Amino acid sequence: MKQFFKFVLATIVGVFVAGLVLLVVFVGIIVAASSDKEVKIDDNSILTISLKNAVPERTPNNPLANLGFLGFDEDKSVGLNDILASIKKAKDDKQIKGIYLADNLTLSGQATTEEIRNALIDFKKSKKFIIAYAEVYTQSSYYLASVADKVYMNPKGIFDFAGMSSQITFFKGALDKLGVEAQVIKVGTYKSAVEPFILDKMSDANREQVTSYLGSLNNQMLTGISNSRHINKDSLFSIANNLKVRMPEDAVTYKLVDGLKYKDEVLNELKGLTKVDLKKNLHSVSIESYAQNDGDDKNDGDKDTDNQVAMVYASGEINGGNGDDNTIGSDRISATLRQARLNDKVKAVVLRVNSPGGSSLASDVIWREVSLTKKVKPVIVSMGDYAASGGYYIACAADSIYAEPNTITGSIGIFAILPNMRGLLTGKLGLSFDGVKTGKYADLGDVTRPLTPEERAILQSQVNRGYSDFTGAVAAGRKKTPEYINSIGQGRVWTGEQAIKIGLVDRLGNINDAVASAAKKAGLKKYKLVEYPEQKSFFKSLSSDLQSHVQTRLVKAELGESYTYYQQLKSMQQMMHTPQARLPFFATMK
Repeated sequence: MKQFFKFVLATIVGVFVAGLVLLVVFVGIIVAASSDKEVKIDDNSILTISLKNAVPERTPNNPLANLGFLGFDEDKSVGLNDILASIKKAKDDKQIKGIYLADNLTLSGQATTEEIRNALIDFKKSKKFIIAYAEVYTQSSYYLASVADKVYMNPKGIFDFAGMSSQITFFKGALDKLGVEAQVIKVGTYKSAVEPFILDKMSDANREQVTSYLGSLNNQMLTGISNSRHINKDSLFSIANNLKVRMPEDAVTYKLVDGLKYKDEVLNELKGLTKVDLKKNLHSVSIESYAQNDGDDKNDGDKDTDNQVAMVYASGEINGGNGDDNTIGSDRISATLRQARLNDKVKAVVLRVNSPGGSSLASDVIWREVSLTKKVKPVIVSMGDYAASGGYYIACAADSIYAEPNTITGSIGIFAILPNMRGLLTGKLGLSFDGVKTGKYADLGDVTRPLTPEERAILQSQVNRGYSDFTGAVAAGRKKTPEYINSIGQGRVWTGEQAIKIGLVDRLGNINDAVASAAKKAGLKKYKLVEYPEQKSFFKSLSSDLQSHVQTRLVKAELGESYTYYQQLKSMQQMMHTPQARLPFFATMK
């Protein structure tokens, strides 16, 4: 027995020591990853841009992304803020001779792609070259690559150029089989976010609006490619409509690409352009490393710290609470706007909105803070990929609104969904329910039974009130009548190009245009651009992020391609708690 306890004690000590060593190593890795090391840029270097992950508004504060630790490399991405700043810096950097667009997948929305594309067009004013190469070109990645001086693809590669499509997943059939009824209360003929739960195909109104905005998006893409490649837009439409590019050689025939080359041939051409011996390695720096050198100065303007322009990022679905860098929490964004409003050094605010909407209540809370801030200093909105429904609600009070031509906006409408699960719980599972209540409506919202006509009327009046508040806020902000806003509202979705014609947007422009407008309105020639809300430090967010990351990986591994439907059903749960001002978010675009 004595020997047994000896071995047990030795094992415990061994485990403790091993754990301590692992902890020290882990902390060392984090410290090493977190340290700000200047990346050396060689003369005659090329800036390599390879966007294989979705581009967030800001670069995530995740030093482990570069280490491949516990799969965190899957989340490796560089933010739009750093991409735009790096391209702008490279334009005047004597050590950078050109840009290499390498195997981009371009998984982000079209407005984000548009901003990067326009930055590349501006870069070309320096007379430096841009070379693009890919084994596979999607339409989005080709749209970005089409600005290049030379566009190459692999001789055995794939070129997808067939027009745009949008597909919606409908759940009504599955809900019917389960015995679940989605009880919908809404305002807005075009408010189609509820359709997947009550229909098995698109309504005529939804088909009309999707056809309209998809056509606008497609027209913007064809126009951009036409201008860059000097191909008639009608010819481009014919090429896509008839699927004329079926083999890599076809892309050359129709002048969409300049040649078919393997990667080694492209690299040799880049060496020639930068006068590097073919036997030596190409001097190149990745966009991630190049952005790391910018540090805190990337958006400082002329660095007058007593005159600041606050850049407030509002990205993701809108809900109550704090949220994070990928979701909009009304508490966090409201507090941020108050902070900017009360800070005497902040002379103007740019609200960057990239959101499909969410909770109408949370949207109204943020709208209130935008309205108050506008009374004391200029507020300019810059719209990203989406600024729709609740995303438009929080934007409408601004002095001026900028959007890209392919921003998705509008969707002014309100809805609520309450499930009736009696068919499932009682009809299929044999459960029954009974109870007592002290008020007639004490159990309003009970999912074990259908709504009564009186209860439905109560909920409809609340949704109607929400819609009236929404249209009233838009009318006041845009200086229009409520009747006019109702005529272009009703949940209808518009692109930025369409929205400027109907008065929902003031100007077409990017995030830098919005900043310049804010500075001008505040009378600033020198200023410092300060980003809000402050990103959480890596150590503060590690435990929650790690848990979320591991959970996500496990669910993805188990569900595979069905993970998308799991996410959609989780979003449905969120919609049960409060009326929603939300974009038809189940649509996926090719």
